[in-house]
Amino acid sequence: METLGVHWVKLIAQTINFSIVLFVLWRFAYRPIFAMLEARRQKIADSVANADKIKAELAATEAARHKILTDAGQQANALIEDARAAASRVSAVETQKAIAAAEQIVAKAREAAAQDRARMLAELKREVGRLVVQTTATVTGKILTSDDQQRLAKETEGHLAKS
Repeated sequence: METLGVHWVKLIAQTINFSIVLFVLWRFAYRPIFAMLEARRQKIADSVANADKIKAELAATEAARHKILTDAGQQANALIEDARAAASRVSAVETQKAIAAAEQIVAKAREAAAQDRARMLAELKREVGRLVVQTTATVTGKILTSDDQQRLAKETEGHLAKS
């Protein structure tokens, strides 16, 4: 092999040197680099998994938000309908109260009118009776006693009641 230019001593020394350099590089360079690359790969995988998890949670949160908004809208509509129904009931009750109050006012007015009419008729009868007594006294020319005045007043009231 010497004719080929291979010297065994140099070859063995170079092989030992190469092995030492390979060992040192492997131990202090390649292994930490491979460990760092593995850690990075794991970190990236964790980040991707975490991102997927966050996306799933975001989708679930969005669905829950949408459901809550839908439920809130339905509850708001129900409350509005209940309020409208309550307002309608209150309006109906208040209308009935107003009608009842108006009917009471009309009844009281009729009663008052009837009392006024009865009072006026009583006053009219007395006045007519007095006028009849006065006219009779004037026509006859004599002074009527109180018995005569009462008798004439009663007769006049009786005639007025018949009419």
